[in-house]
Amino acid sequence: MNRRTLLASGLALAVLPLAGGSAHAQDAAKIRDLYSGGVNLSDWALAQVGERVTFEGYMAPPLKANSNFFVLTALPMSVCPFCETEAEWPNNIVAVYSKRVIDVMPFNRKIEVRGRLETGSYRDPDTGFLSLVRIEDATYG
Repeated sequence: MNRRTLLASGLALAVLPLAGGSAHAQDAAKIRDLYSGGVNLSDWALAQVGERVTFEGYMAPPLKANSNFFVLTALPMSVCPFCETEAEWPNNIVAVYSKRVIDVMPFNRKIEVRGRLETGSYRDPDTGFLSLVRIEDATYG
């Protein structure tokens, strides 16, 4: 093995973790995959209930400090899209519940969230936030 071969193989090994990271991002679902028009859930979403899923999106500013909850949005939002009724539920957000207090991320930084998909009307007892779709036991970054 000469120096050129050694350098080329070292470069290939250095690039592998980057390739793995981007392949993982490609596996992430889009929030729009949850819906099939209005607030109706897609067949894909219904098949994933209770399963661990990965989504990519943006962390909306939390409703309160020291929370284990945030809203993942399809587009960056500088304010949280707080909803009052199921009829007004936007189809470009998903509620995310973590086991720990969340570390707030900049609203314009894309993140990946992985957790168990749950559906059905749920009102958070601490914030009053109403969700129709949630990712529970979530990790993110």
